[in-house]
Formats: sequence, C-alpha cells, structure tokens
Amino acid sequence: MDNPAGSATGTFDIILEGGPESLPTGVRRQRVHNLTDTVKICHYGGYEHFGRADGGSLVDGPILFRWFGRTRIAE
Repeated sequence: MDNPAGSATGTFDIILEGGPESLPTGVRRQRVHNLTDTVKICHYGGYEHFGRADGGSLVDGPILFRWFGRTRIAE
C-alpha cells in the first residue's frame, strides 16, 4: 500500500544500481526499515543519490533504486 507522503514503513529489501564502480557490493543490496523515494549513501567524501525506479509502487521482491547524482559533503 502506497503512502501519500511517498514513504512506507516496514522492512524492505532494496538494490542500488549504477553510480561509482567503487561502491561496495554489500552496500548495493540493503534491508531498510523505512522506504522513501530516494536513498543517500555516504561514499568517499560525498553522497551518492539513488531514486526509486518503480515509480513508487510496492512490489514483491527487492525494490530497485537507480543512481542519479553525487554531492560533496560540505566542510
């Protein structure tokens, strides 16, 4: 069931696709407790940003997130 605010509660398996090759395989498959439309991963002095590839619908199996950009951590 979709939440109008773009998030859901529970436990979800996600897969992160794309982004830097140096992002470890163990980070690319995760279990999260709150599901949102974007995931931000801290990696080498910045954040890798991934967005949901399924348009926000809940499906059986892992939910795919695709890389869409990187930002640097402000000092």
